[in-house]
Amino acid sequence: MKSLKADLMILLVTMTWGSSYLFMKVGLETVSSFALVALRFGIAFLVCAAVFFKQFRSIHLVTLKYGFILGFLLFAVSALVILGLKTTSASHAGFLASLTVIFIPILSIVLFRDRLNYRLIISSLVAMTGIGLLTLNNQLTINSGDLLCALAALLYAFHIIVTGMAAKFANTLQLGILQLGFAGSFGVLFALIFEKPQLPSTQESWIAVLVLSIVCSAFGYIVQSIAQKYTTPTHTGLIFSLEPVFAALFAYLFMNELLPLKGYIGAILILTGVFLAEIKIKRTHRVNVLKKKVMKCTELSQ
Repeated sequence: MKSLKADLMILLVTMTWGSSYLFMKVGLETVSSFALVALRFGIAFLVCAAVFFKQFRSIHLVTLKYGFILGFLLFAVSALVILGLKTTSASHAGFLASLTVIFIPILSIVLFRDRLNYRLIISSLVAMTGIGLLTLNNQLTINSGDLLCALAALLYAFHIIVTGMAAKFANTLQLGILQLGFAGSFGVLFALIFEKPQLPSTQESWIAVLVLSIVCSAFGYIVQSIAQKYTTPTHTGLIFSLEPVFAALFAYLFMNELLPLKGYIGAILILTGVFLAEIKIKRTHRVNVLKKKVMKCTELSQ
């Protein structure tokens, strides 16, 4: 598979994830929050397990353990977004979710004592300014739904870091599918404890749930795992950062969601911060290559 084709597949996945905020909004019209999580990831797990059933003839305990941890984090992220969508817009949720890119290096500094660099400082300040413009109202208070979506972005950063750790010891395909099953199970458990579980009662809600499960989750995870083998992490990260753009586009086309002028300025600043955080890998790589070439030329001249 060529890199361009892989990038297009990643772009398609990004579009489906951008649309997920719209379908979560629609699903919430007749389905409770935790029940929606249970249906989304439960159906996605069944689809993925059916496609890759041969891979589940033997599962190592380490893979099962990490699948449980990642499943809980995935459940928490999805539940927070869904709860947040009750009081915020799909556009806001999409842009706030992109903050994961900013949170990952910050958590790496806190947890693993990684180096603090100027690009991270600048990208964080730009993104935080954007958040203020996007979410603060005239009374300088933030909507509770926006806070929940920002917290979801933080937890998803944890999810990505733990996934990176787990990939060193566990079967990654089994891990990706098992986390869907555990996330769905946690959804069932919380729905039974805190809600009165019910199935979608309208055709629109059923369509939303099935698209969330089969297209946004099962299809997305399967295609992502295939395509990422044939493209670079930098390309993947930059394409994924377009998710909030698609979220805002779908929200405008199908729900007539519009942001005020300061909201669009804030959204642009958030995306700018995300891009600054993403491109540092590529720039660093170029600098290192340049340094090596200079050192080589110096050695030859001597």
